[in-house]
Amino acid sequence: MHVLFVLDPLPLLKAYKDSSVAMMRALVARGHTLSVAMQGDLYIEEGTVKAVTTPIELVADADLHGHDWWRESAAQDLPLADFGAVVMRKDPPFDMEYVYSTHLLEYAEAQGARVFNGGAAIRNHPEKLAITEISEFTAPTLVTRNMARLKAFHDKYQDVIVKPLDGMGGTGVFRLQPKDPNLNAILETLTEDGARTIMAQRYIPEIVNGDKRILLIGGEPVPYSLARIPLAGETRGNLAAGGRGVAQELSPRDREIAEAVAPRFAARGLLLVGLDVIGDYVTEVNVTSPTCFVEIAEQTGFDVAGMFVTALERAVAGKTAA
Repeated sequence: MHVLFVLDPLPLLKAYKDSSVAMMRALVARGHTLSVAMQGDLYIEEGTVKAVTTPIELVADADLHGHDWWRESAAQDLPLADFGAVVMRKDPPFDMEYVYSTHLLEYAEAQGARVFNGGAAIRNHPEKLAITEISEFTAPTLVTRNMARLKAFHDKYQDVIVKPLDGMGGTGVFRLQPKDPNLNAILETLTEDGARTIMAQRYIPEIVNGDKRILLIGGEPVPYSLARIPLAGETRGNLAAGGRGVAQELSPRDREIAEAVAPRFAARGLLLVGLDVIGDYVTEVNVTSPTCFVEIAEQTGFDVAGMFVTALERAVAGKTAA
């Protein structure tokens, strides 16, 4: 199977820990071939969704800390439907260019392309807002741009987290504690004086034990999560914010959540989902480019990328049969 990855430029990837690279390596190990394209390489010509695609080969025994882990061939302009599968792994920001890309991927699917995660599925599951449909598994949450409503939420719960709806890696996340002197300034900044909608959530003290990333692949949970434990004095557990990743078996509550929501998301075209769970509560549903494959695999020996490839092969076979 020839698999096209839509992702960020290869030289920018940290191949030694990048989940997309782990997927590529697992695909090659199964005998599949690879091409890559950037978001800007997608286009529509006379009604057909195409991309400027670059075939690549992975270099055996390469130093994944360097930039010589792949070799590329001459680029080709090809319809997305010509590939066995298209894997969308472009990182946010989820700006209008990203939205346009999801539309192009959706149109490509209508022309026979097999896209994972699907364009409409990504677009219809904004990563912060998607938790609102599984409120039985979330802490008290408010989504608004109204300052009075945000202040009332803070008055009620005293200790809250506020964050933008389009951030990633912990960017723009603030903790507002009781009688916080920066309350007004933070809310004014995040909402751009009431012009931008944000999210507020009751603070979950169990963050000290880690912000757990639970991966759902093909409607099934990976049996291990990666608990991203914050630095001392830090609210955010994100690895990009300095958090330390510790793999651990799913707790009974983790498994309850994962098994309840995994089939629901899979049925909507989301082959890969990353749940962020703090304590007993889901705080985000990641659908753009969930990570942590390598950290879990290295610490537990569980082949996360292999599980992904198996699910991808099964999904492609199902779409082809349909």
